[in-house]
Amino acid sequence: MRLLSTPDSSLDSTASPPWLTIVGIGEDGLAGLGEAAKAAIAKAEIVFGGLRHLELAAPAIRGERHAWLSPFERSVEAVLAARGQPVVVLASGDPFFYGVGVALSRKIQRTEMTVFPAPSSFSLAASRMGWALQETACVSLHGRPIDLIRPHLHPGSRILALTSDSDGPGALAALLAQAGFGASTLTVLEALGGARERVSTHRADRFALESVDMLNVCAVEVVAGDSTRVLPFASGLDDALFEHDGQITKREVRALTLSALAPRRGELLWDIGAGSGSIGIEWMLADPSLRAIAIEAVPERAARIRRNTALFGVPTLAVVGGNAPGALAGLAAPDAIFIGGGGSEDGVFDAAIAALKPGGRLVANAVTTEMEAVLIAAHAGLGGSLIRIDIARAAPVGRMTGWRPAMPVTQWSWIKPAKELEELA
Repeated sequence: MRLLSTPDSSLDSTASPPWLTIVGIGEDGLAGLGEAAKAAIAKAEIVFGGLRHLELAAPAIRGERHAWLSPFERSVEAVLAARGQPVVVLASGDPFFYGVGVALSRKIQRTEMTVFPAPSSFSLAASRMGWALQETACVSLHGRPIDLIRPHLHPGSRILALTSDSDGPGALAALLAQAGFGASTLTVLEALGGARERVSTHRADRFALESVDMLNVCAVEVVAGDSTRVLPFASGLDDALFEHDGQITKREVRALTLSALAPRRGELLWDIGAGSGSIGIEWMLADPSLRAIAIEAVPERAARIRRNTALFGVPTLAVVGGNAPGALAGLAAPDAIFIGGGGSEDGVFDAAIAALKPGGRLVANAVTTEMEAVLIAAHAGLGGSLIRIDIARAAPVGRMTGWRPAMPVTQWSWIKPAKELEELA
């Protein structure tokens, strides 16, 4: 007996039969494909793929050939328009590992497709290096900011990075050298699996490889210098790691704030009055799926946040200039909100509460009596949790040591009721 907690489209008699075949193809072309994959290519009325893929599979193609269009969404629509015909999509390696299969599966049910994956570039690179793939960080820098590699730069770590083009390895070597990881070993693996395959190893700060193949993966064995900036995995990073003008949530308070915000996979944070951007940055460092928008009225601070996002390897953190609540208009609805600076301004709290998704978390910190009054009123009216954070640091007192208290912080955290609870209230 088979019990299903959710509907299974494979049991739906109305589901469309498979018409799309996605074939992963490597640099060895047809020689690396099984008979079923080659037969699907030969029977297809339309074959989509990159120019390189179409050339590799050319001897088996009998139908129309369609190279990918720009932007790629146009090609997805073209594939959908051919629904019902025998269609093949050619992809690099594993179509579901940073591949075209991911984009297509958002529009096409799994019951409509057959997939023949090939080894991914990461799998091929790991096999050449003799590395355990499950213990290696795999990062795609293809069409993405190179700064994304920074959170993975820990002494002794191993990283496989897929680059965009022949300039990628040199740019990666330059970043490693600039960031204090110049002694790292950088192995460039080019055109893996084909006749043009080449593997060469270099020290990052002495990298001088020329004429790199467009198709390449970089394997990095990380070596850090004595005073190299390494980003710990814990929340509450050292304040000195951030560029700031004093407008920063201090590390101990930041750790408690991130705990209260409780990030969950795929969620969006609004950081209102972002200052240095430290809260949004640490939110995004918690998991690659997380997103954040920093709202900051002071242009110099907004520019500083952008520099910090690059240095922390979270360049996709969005920065919105302007004063809340006006600057909040039109932003995607958040799953969590942090209010640090400017929360006592008229309308900010009301706008934040209205925008927050049901079940979302709002955390606000106060160091001024005006802002504290706002939080006390919010706690009285809405409930939630109200705590006071007092921290003292040891500091010299003459020739001795004493405790120097920091400004106390009042923190209010609240979970917005789900809609059904609001209706019952």
